[in-house]
Amino acid sequence: MNLPATRKARSEHLFKVITSQRFLTKQGLGNEVPFFIYPYDAKEGLSMDEDRRDLVARVGHAGVAVLDLSLYDLSLGILEKRGILDQVLEIESDTDKAEIRELLQSVLDPQANLIPKIGEAISSTPHDVIFLSGVGEVYPYIRSHNVLNNLQSTAKDKPTVLFFPGSYSHALATGASLDLFGCLHGDKYYRAFNILNYEV
Repeated sequence: MNLPATRKARSEHLFKVITSQRFLTKQGLGNEVPFFIYPYDAKEGLSMDEDRRDLVARVGHAGVAVLDLSLYDLSLGILEKRGILDQVLEIESDTDKAEIRELLQSVLDPQANLIPKIGEAISSTPHDVIFLSGVGEVYPYIRSHNVLNNLQSTAKDKPTVLFFPGSYSHALATGASLDLFGCLHGDKYYRAFNILNYEV
């Protein structure tokens, strides 16, 4: 299959896929969780935010409700609720980066804190598909493969699309790999489908 080459072509492909009954009814997945990766060049980050918001509106007009979640916004909400956001911002410039990382990884632990927050949004907001973005903004405190691994029991009823600034590759020798920003290797995750390969 020829992958859509231009940004406009990819956006159009995504619209066709997400509004298709085949996608919405989770056909062709072979009983796998309905997780999809939308990989894009990290240099397109700002334009991708615009494209995603535009896509949410377009598919909404087509009768498909999107639950549009940002890992970054969810993380800020968790830090605010715990009452430590201002404290973290205050100490960040004078504190060792490893200590900040350890603190944030603990507070933003996917299984304990982030996934329950996503679960609340899923149960309280009617939707047909879930969009997850903000992957680059929360690195290295939150790793996308950890989110997907922990999300499997919470978001199995509706398709979930992870907007990923990097590549999602498959190789016989190494399996599937999420390579953030196209250069950080090693996040193994094999249960998602590349949405650019999904045929309507």
